[in-house]
Amino acid sequence: MEKDFVCGMNVDGKKSLKAKYKTKEYYFCSQNCKIAFEKNPEKYIN
Repeated sequence: MEKDFVCGMNVDGKKSLKAKYKTKEYYFCSQNCKIAFEKNPEKYIN
C-alpha cells in the first residue's frame, strides 16, 4: 500500500493513479488528488 499525499488515503500502488515528481513516484486515489498534487507538489510532500 502507498499513501496518497493529498488526502492521506492508503492506495494500492499497482492500481492507483501515479505522478512522478523529481525522482520519486507518487500515488493517488482519484484524478482530483492527482491534479491537486501536480499543481503544487511541494505543498503536499513537505
